[in-house]
Amino acid sequence: MTASEQQLKSLDDRTIKCIRCGFCLDVCPTFRLTGQETRSPRGRIYLVRSWRENTIAFDSDLVAALDTCLGCRACETACPSGVEYGTILEMARTHIEEAGLRPASQSFARSQLLATLTSPSRLSASLKAANLVSRFTCGKMPAFAAKMLSGKSGVSLPLPSGDAQIHELPECSPSTTAKRYRVGFLAGCVMRVMFGDVNAATVRVLQANGCEVITPASSGCCGALHLHTGQHADGLEKARALIVSFEPLLDSLDAIVINSAGCGSTLKEYGALLANDSAYAERAAKFSAKVRDVHEWLVGVGITPPESKPVDRVVTYHDACHLAHGQKIRTQPRVLLQSIPGIRLVEMDESDTCCGSAGTYNLTEPDMARRLLEKKLANLKATGSEIVATGNPGCLAWIRQGAEEAGMKLRICHPVELLDEAYRSV
Repeated sequence: MTASEQQLKSLDDRTIKCIRCGFCLDVCPTFRLTGQETRSPRGRIYLVRSWRENTIAFDSDLVAALDTCLGCRACETACPSGVEYGTILEMARTHIEEAGLRPASQSFARSQLLATLTSPSRLSASLKAANLVSRFTCGKMPAFAAKMLSGKSGVSLPLPSGDAQIHELPECSPSTTAKRYRVGFLAGCVMRVMFGDVNAATVRVLQANGCEVITPASSGCCGALHLHTGQHADGLEKARALIVSFEPLLDSLDAIVINSAGCGSTLKEYGALLANDSAYAERAAKFSAKVRDVHEWLVGVGITPPESKPVDRVVTYHDACHLAHGQKIRTQPRVLLQSIPGIRLVEMDESDTCCGSAGTYNLTEPDMARRLLEKKLANLKATGSEIVATGNPGCLAWIRQGAEEAGMKLRICHPVELLDEAYRSV
């Protein structure tokens, strides 16, 4: 059986687990907005299953149904049958790419977008260019580029904004308190360019909690965006390369810590993704077993509470999809926030509903993403919070952009930034 045949059999095994109970409907953001069965997890699984049974063709309608999925995996949280919807989606999207079911111009634009987002040097250069373009386009992407990415005419996509510098970290950052652990840290792609301050804060918080932090200079992209969008082969190659970069250190590390929800979710799945690769199966499983989200790690080992003066701030928390649904991490970020003196945590409605960023979704499906963002902003406003904390770069950038455009005076930050400030103010 070829690798492609094995993947299709695996797809069949997963889709057949869906009993079409409908528990996924109420938690699916796109079904809530449209009311269309083909924009629901159950409906999308039924379409994929029908294609595999030769009942329907894998045509543009099926591609559109899959493209409008956020990949937020809220359906997995709600599913009583344990359907691995995220894996089904990635397999079906892989078929789209490998079978060439998109117009050539759109495939090219999407591949170039991924290449840019996952290369710090290209992303940095693109952000600098975007700052120039925004002077002439009022911060919007030119119409031809928008059409190529989304496949739709008449759309206007926001240009990415943020620091255009590549922020590097020391390869070894010693503990600033009594050493308890030695951990690896993945600086990431977008994080390294747009959120270098979050990376630096993460390292300082780990140091303050007795961790020696090792950030391998050779570590690159984890492949998460490629895998989520159907670029399966490229994603696996990046996964293998990342495993190799950490391998010389692995036995000496207590954990590999990550502060990006989407990346962390994929890192934990390396063992399953490479299970059929004889050269990497065991190595991938060993790597994945060490991966911990930063909130998960700090609460797990016992955080050293900050002794700062009370800050008197009202904070709300947005659950990043791949943290809440992909990794099942919900309480730990809240525990960390509540450990900061003077923080009053106020829960918002639908805190674990996707904000619309979803990797590249806000660029490829801008209309749906914008509707979800507006709903998220309304829920944020209703909390009366001054600060919104969330643990994923896409959420940080998308919610921050929406708040700025709406004139909302909100600070959007990662929980570790607040922790870092509390430690440093002692």
